Amino acid sequence: MTLGQHSESGAHFAFTDRWGGVSAVPYEELNLGGAVGDDPAAVRANRDGTARELGIDPDLVVWMNQVHGRDVAVVDGPWGAGQPVPAVDAVVTTRRGLALAVLTADCTPVLLADPVAGIVGAAHAGRPGLVAGVVPAAVEAMVALGADPGRMVARTGPAVCGRCYEVPAEMREAVAEVAPAAWAETSWGTPAVDVVAGVHAQLAEAGVASVHRSPVCTLESRDHFSYRRDRVTGRLAGYVWLERIDDRP
Repeated sequence: MTLGQHSESGAHFAFTDRWGGVSAVPYEELNLGGAVGDDPAAVRANRDGTARELGIDPDLVVWMNQVHGRDVAVVDGPWGAGQPVPAVDAVVTTRRGLALAVLTADCTPVLLADPVAGIVGAAHAGRPGLVAGVVPAAVEAMVALGADPGRMVARTGPAVCGRCYEVPAEMREAVAEVAPAAWAETSWGTPAVDVVAGVHAQLAEAGVASVHRSPVCTLESRDHFSYRRDRVTGRLAGYVWLERIDDRP
């Protein structure tokens, strides 16, 4: 299991690749998505194993029912057992030790933290979410809790790049009307959308100065799941959480 894990002033960020889990083809190996057709027991094992690898409690991870919208939920614990998971594309929390997770397989996972205020957030930004403004909505929800964009750290994880995300010309026009930075061209010269560039522009506009971008294009990397490449496939995860005070040395 390879995990791109980073920490900054008590805030932790991690992104998974596809290796080190127990899922069978076509979800091999570390599929963390529970709604893609994989064996639920394998997904549970993968989620538990990843949490332990990260040093977090598997029962203190908040997952979303992602629907490519802009709704944000403020959470202080996982959803209740047996209750439906709300349809949201961003979650924020002030609870230390509670990990927020976002699932992707080409969309842009966005992790946010204001370690001083003790607030973190996670957002799922595909092309529709970029247009809907899910990332600004997540920043706004954190600010409402006391976060300062000038102190925020943001990380975007593995996602399809603008050189590979081919779309019809009309779609590129429509996205660029809302997010001009997302205008792109594929490496073979056709219209494209660069969702990651659009997300980074929205973060900058919201006042988030410290932003780190993964260099990985999911479509180009066989170490990562890509829906556009494989259609039936697993899901990667990004995690963000705050150290508990009693975990600090």
